[in-house]
Amino acid sequence: MNTPVVHKTFTLERTYPANAARVFKALSDPKKKRRWFAEGEGFVVDSYSLDFKVGGFERTRFRFGDGPPMTNDNVYLDILENQRLVFAYSMTVGGAPLSSSLASMELVPSGSGTLLRFTETTAFLDGKDGSADRKEGTRELLEALARELEQHD
Repeated sequence: MNTPVVHKTFTLERTYPANAARVFKALSDPKKKRRWFAEGEGFVVDSYSLDFKVGGFERTRFRFGDGPPMTNDNVYLDILENQRLVFAYSMTVGGAPLSSSLASMELVPSGSGTLLRFTETTAFLDGKDGSADRKEGTRELLEALARELEQHD
């Protein structure tokens, strides 16, 4: 029996008290990105690499505690400095495909800060609707980005 693909789309917005150049730097600098994206509490990072350019890859191998190995493989499709990113990524859990996504991050000036608008369309490959978990995980990542901007230049 074929496992059905479940398609879902969501958008989240978060305003940061930093200009677009600072937010973009936190998205594009390998050291900064690894810190807020991969090194969350309870996560073990087995490997991380970022080649930030159109056609470049970002690869993360990680586990949550003693959980199964997970991967996040990302390719950048469009980059407009200080304005937007468009990328596609796939995730696996324990070697099994979990999802493939197309996502964008738009940076919009907002008062003295920057509004980040994140939109993702996901194909969940395990037949389950994982959209609530994905949305919550993304919300947590946007909060981790806020901490990065508060704590580091």
